[in-house]
Amino acid sequence: MRGLLIPPEVPAYRSRGERFDDLVLDAVEHLEHRWSAELAGVEFAVEDVPPIPAVFGPDDPVPLAHHQPPAGRGRSATPDRIIIYRRPLEARAMDTDDLAELILDVLIHKIADMLGVEPEIIDPEGHGWHEDE
Repeated sequence: MRGLLIPPEVPAYRSRGERFDDLVLDAVEHLEHRWSAELAGVEFAVEDVPPIPAVFGPDDPVPLAHHQPPAGRGRSATPDRIIIYRRPLEARAMDTDDLAELILDVLIHKIADMLGVEPEIIDPEGHGWHEDE
């Protein structure tokens, strides 16, 4: 007999990657409430691992995210893009709640860098810039 091993209503039905994507979407949604105009043209993407040899030097720490500024014109134009790397973030998180907080922190820092402001301006609630946690 063939059939579903896990019913769709059970949390284990979704893959680890799909659950990670949901956490990223939740974090982006949290930040878009305040920064919708600034983030309107920004693309958010998830990749499993960073392309270390191509983008980063061999002695650099493993990146958690990367910002690609807009490039090109016309049809070949690409918008601002923030890429979140799933595996390095999952390796640093102790549980799902910790992973969600880490994703939000990384996004806050990347958006702050992209807009040229401090992280506490992006999220005055304190995510992403408290060192004592």
